[in-house]
Amino acid sequence: MSYTARVLKQAVEKNPNEPEFHQALTEIFTTLQPFIDSHPEYEKAAILERLVEPERVIMFRVPWVDDTGNIQVNKGYRVQFNSAIGPYKGGLRFHPSVNLSVIKFLGFEQTLKNSLTGLPIGGGKGGADFDPRGKSDREVMAFCQSFMTELFRHIGADTDVPAGDIGVGGREIGFLFGQYKRIRGCYENGVLTGKGINYGGSLIRPEATGFGAVYYTAEMFKHFGDEIKGKTFVLSGFGNVAWGSALKITELGGKVLTLSGPDGYILDEGGVNTEEKLSYMTEMLASRRNLVEDYATKFKVPFFVGQKPWKVKGDVVMPCATQNEVLMEDAKHIVANGTQYYVEVANMPTSNDAVEYLKEHVRGVAPSKAVNAGGVSVSALEMSQNSMRLAWSQEEVDAKLKVIMKNIHDASAATAEECGFGYDLFAGANIAGFMKVAEAMMQQGIV
Repeated sequence: MSYTARVLKQAVEKNPNEPEFHQALTEIFTTLQPFIDSHPEYEKAAILERLVEPERVIMFRVPWVDDTGNIQVNKGYRVQFNSAIGPYKGGLRFHPSVNLSVIKFLGFEQTLKNSLTGLPIGGGKGGADFDPRGKSDREVMAFCQSFMTELFRHIGADTDVPAGDIGVGGREIGFLFGQYKRIRGCYENGVLTGKGINYGGSLIRPEATGFGAVYYTAEMFKHFGDEIKGKTFVLSGFGNVAWGSALKITELGGKVLTLSGPDGYILDEGGVNTEEKLSYMTEMLASRRNLVEDYATKFKVPFFVGQKPWKVKGDVVMPCATQNEVLMEDAKHIVANGTQYYVEVANMPTSNDAVEYLKEHVRGVAPSKAVNAGGVSVSALEMSQNSMRLAWSQEEVDAKLKVIMKNIHDASAATAEECGFGYDLFAGANIAGFMKVAEAMMQQGIV
């Protein structure tokens, strides 16, 4: 049994009932195996055994009082996965689906993603099984204050810098930061990213993941001698990630055909491409109804109840919602539609078997850990601005983001080619991200 296969088997056995974590490990280890097997120094240093174990796992109760005066209790998490190349960095997710497996898979992926950015940030992730949907502002504030009352002792600008994720937007970051400031008694605005512009946030942070995904896609298109202009895009989700993607796709001459939510998807043959439609996406998110049907009602386009958009024909498919939203059956529909490019934007949106099927049948396939790194990249740029007590213009931040995404694509493509994988962006991203973390771990000793 190879070194990677043995460590993967041990990790699965030691972490039972964590399917999302197992899936992430399997996808990454499968592509790493040929590379690692040719570098015995990694086995000697037990790099993989150390890499799959988080440096620290924090779990805690979060009690809070709802608007009826009843006490509610949720479970909170922070997994500080790897700090070999910088302080832990990764979002907080508030959603009923949050559990230890989800947070560990996200933290593990975040470690390699952050490595790919070229910025000095390690990997971490956190959140709670709290659902902000349908809650009043006072209830969300009460929860966030209770959550931070425990979390504050584990984070800091040089230790661990959380940000937003699903269910954690500007409102939640504001409440979390306010409680941190109150407890600490000082203004450490580098402790959280995704903050409001008027208290240390960065311009284009809400759009960053979507913008970065499209910049990465444009680089992939260049490899094939293609361009975004004139292409049709099938997107899932309608939050900040889908919104940022739709904005940039429209700017570059593409057309977005679909958006989706937990209630179904809309099909806009004319394109989600006017200022009114794009602005309405932010209104939908701000309403906290979490319904994409509102778009169909307002703009009189078809709405498909309880369905995913993967049967819609488009040149490019970009899942922008959540993990495992594209399974093998969906992948077969995507291929049958003649899709040319498949670009993961959400974290691990595709099952492992579906990824392999798409790689065999679609012209270009790109992995989430590279594609969606724009969000954490601008978060790291926010940290830089906080450290320097400066605020960069939108043009400055956007230009830096574009360079980062080009570098991520180019490093992934070059690494894949050097390691004999051809233009396999999954293999390239996994190996390039791993190499930097592994070398830093080896240089720092057995810690």
